[in-house]
Amino acid sequence: MITLHDKTYTCPVDVTLGFIGGKWKLLILFHLHYFTKRSYADIRDNLPGVSEKMLSQQLKELERDRLIEKTVLSAKPYRVTYELSAMGKSLAPLYVFASEWGIAYLKTHGIDYIQDQHLYK
Repeated sequence: MITLHDKTYTCPVDVTLGFIGGKWKLLILFHLHYFTKRSYADIRDNLPGVSEKMLSQQLKELERDRLIEKTVLSAKPYRVTYELSAMGKSLAPLYVFASEWGIAYLKTHGIDYIQDQHLYK
């Protein structure tokens, strides 16, 4: 067993999933990997179905875990940008693998993924 930040993990994979687990975190990290700096609204608009509360919570957790960095652009109106930290960037092979695997799976099953998404070409 591994104890880190007052949590117990079963193995290194469990540690990694503790940081990126859940429906939205990996998608947020993937989005920031390809688009570098994004505003809260940009991230929200790219994740249909995410609630404001959930997105806010996930961004705070990713920032707390030092996988992303937040820059405050202005106080009134409150504007921020998010980008990957060095530790978040080190997960790039995971984002790329997950994307390539998903594309291959879709193609294998005859599913025509969104053609105008330059990310997947």
